[in-house]
Formats: sequence, structure tokens, C-alpha cells
Amino acid sequence: MKKITAIVRPEKLEPLKEALFAAQVSGMTVSQVQGCGKQHGWKEHYRGTEIMLNMIPKVKFELVVDDAETGPLVDLIRATARTGEVGDGKIFVFPVEDVVRIRTGETGEDAV
Repeated sequence: MKKITAIVRPEKLEPLKEALFAAQVSGMTVSQVQGCGKQHGWKEHYRGTEIMLNMIPKVKFELVVDDAETGPLVDLIRATARTGEVGDGKIFVFPVEDVVRIRTGETGEDAV
């Protein structure tokens, strides 16, 4: 099993969510997050003072999937979230050692 974490632009929330549901993903966690990458934010002036805004709003998707689904889902996320501009985001893939469903005690792929 793998955990896919994708950090994308906020305007990609609905298109990506719909694409993942269409791909029959069994579940996902979505969070509103803030961060910065290579663009390191931008400067604005507020009441005559220059302010550096370096925490940019993003949306984080987290999914746990079978190994065989990882490549196609990463490709789907990349294609859906891509604008071609700086700040499109990142996708991280992690190995998952085990999963436990709290309600039933099921483990492994049965718990996903």
C-alpha cells in the first residue's frame, strides 16, 4: 500500500475531488493548508509598510491506495492539478506499513 499526498492550488479542490471520485477512489482526506515553495510568497504594502506574505493557501489531498493504483492516480492528480505555472504543487508517495479500521479491527487492505 502507498499513501499519496498531493498539495495543490485551492481552485483545484473541486476538479480534483471529482476526478478522484470518478476514478473510484475508496476514500480521501482533504485539508486546507498553508505553505511556500520556490516562489516564497510576495510583497504587499499595508498602511505604508511592506509586508512579506510567504504562506500561500493550498489544499492537501491524502489517499491510501494499493500499489497497483499508485501510478495511475499520481498521473490523474498531476493532469488535473496542473496549470503549468509556478505554484501548481507537489505529489509525495510514501510506503504504508499497515492500516487498522478502528470500528471493526480489520487490518491491511481490508481496512482501506
